[in-house]
Parts: sequence; structure tokens; C-alpha cells
Amino acid sequence: MSTTENPDLVDTAVQPPVRETAGGRRATGTLFADGPATLRADSVSAWFGDHKVLDRVSLTMPAREVTALIGPSGCGKSTFLRILNRMHELIGTASLAGRVLLDEEDIYDRGRRITHARRQIGMVFQKPNPFPAMSIYDNVLAGLKLNAIKATRDGKDDLVEECLTKAGLWKEVRDRLRQPGGALSGGQQQRLCIARSLAVRPRVLLMDEPCSALDPTSTRRIEETIAELKSEVTIVIVTHNMQQAARVSDTCAFFLASHGTPGVIVEHGDTDAMFNAPRDERTSDYVNGRFG
Repeated sequence: MSTTENPDLVDTAVQPPVRETAGGRRATGTLFADGPATLRADSVSAWFGDHKVLDRVSLTMPAREVTALIGPSGCGKSTFLRILNRMHELIGTASLAGRVLLDEEDIYDRGRRITHARRQIGMVFQKPNPFPAMSIYDNVLAGLKLNAIKATRDGKDDLVEECLTKAGLWKEVRDRLRQPGGALSGGQQQRLCIARSLAVRPRVLLMDEPCSALDPTSTRRIEETIAELKSEVTIVIVTHNMQQAARVSDTCAFFLASHGTPGVIVEHGDTDAMFNAPRDERTSDYVNGRFG
């Protein structure tokens, strides 16, 4: 199965030169620095053919924080999210301008391999997409297998347990790791996708409405997982749920496209301030449900 058919694996691709310890942890001399990174968009514009969908969007997404992207449908949030790990360019008619900096290194620099960005900046999609016939255990390790990263059996076992634990799923599946990932509930499948992304040690994790298809109990568990992960990986989440944005995020950016114009950021900043004392009347109207 190709990576273009499975974008979640494209996002978590790893370069073969990365050396792993027996436990799956990176050794010294790796290609990438460890730990959460600050992600910064600098005057990003985007087009599909001649249609401009984003106009000079600049935003800093701080390390060890959750940044929520909010706004009505069609304002460019998901497009912006895909630009952050070079998925936008998979679309034949797509183009963009501006820079995306991971700890001040532009992921779009000429000569920088696309898989470098997608290794460091993972993604979880709106619809859970584990490999349905592949076991839970093998789903977690899929990104490593795709890139021929070798680990001992004990190392794989440790990595699977660690990632499933971080994704809040270990206690629920530890006795059935060899069962198909497709047999899990929707909420469990989404947490399995999070575990799969974590297995290749991203520095940033993008989430595109990860709870939109889930029941309230599963949504709560995903939100708990986000809170537990943010000290280890920078998180950027697109959500239409204002209560969720208020609960999970530290900072927030409000996108808006009106009257056929491209999407822009109207306001961004501390989440509490955005919801309780926004500077722009349009922000107040949106977060209070008066439009959108």
C-alpha cells in the first residue's frame, strides 16, 4: 500500500539514518534534535489553482503548548494545518508562498527532504485510519517498518507499550495486542493512530478535528491524552467545538474568510483572553456562537 494512499504514514515517515536504541529511543548522532519544537508560520499564503484560500497568515505555535485553530468551515484552517507538514503540496493544483519554521529552520528550504518535515511534524486526521487488518501491535510500529528502522524484539515491545500508554490505550488493549486494529471502537482507533504517530518521535503533532466523529466519552479521553502529551510534543489542533478549544488549548487562533476573500487570522493569543476578553468583535461573536 502506497504512502500517498495512507497520509498518516506519510506524515510520520522516518529517515533510515536515524539510529535507535533497543528501546526504540533515539541515540546520539541522530538527524534531529529531541523534544518539542516551536513551529512558526511566516506570511503563509495558499492557492488551489487560481483560487487563493489563505492570505499572509503568520502564527507562532509555542513548544510544549496546545494551539487551537478555530473558525467557520471554509476559512482555511485545515489547509493551513496541512501546510505545516508539507501535505499541501501533494495536491496537484496547490501552491503556496511564505515560510514554515521549525525552531527557526524552514521546512520548505530547497534541498530539505520532504520526509524530514513529516518525520518531525506528525498528523492525526479527523477520521481514524489504522490499518484495519493489521494488529494493534503492528499498527503502532508501522512507521518504523515503512522506513526500515531496526529494533530488537524487546525494543519493539517497549516502544509499543510506551506509545500506547502515552495515547491512553495500553490498559484497554494490552491483552489483545495481536488482534486487528480495525476491531477497536472509533475512539480507541483514534488513540491508536496517536500512538502510531508517537512511535517515530515527532516534535510537533497536528490534529485535524480528531474528536468530530467520536462520542462524548471518547472525546473526553482524547482530550485527556492531549493534556498528558503536551509536555512531550507541541500540539496544534483544528476544532469546531468551542468548548473543546477552551478546555484543551493554551493559545488560540481565529481564522475567518468572508465574502469570497481568502482566509486570514483575525485574532490570536492566550485562550482565556480570546474567549473572555477578545479584542475583535468578530472573535467575540464567533466564540459565543452568534455565527459560524
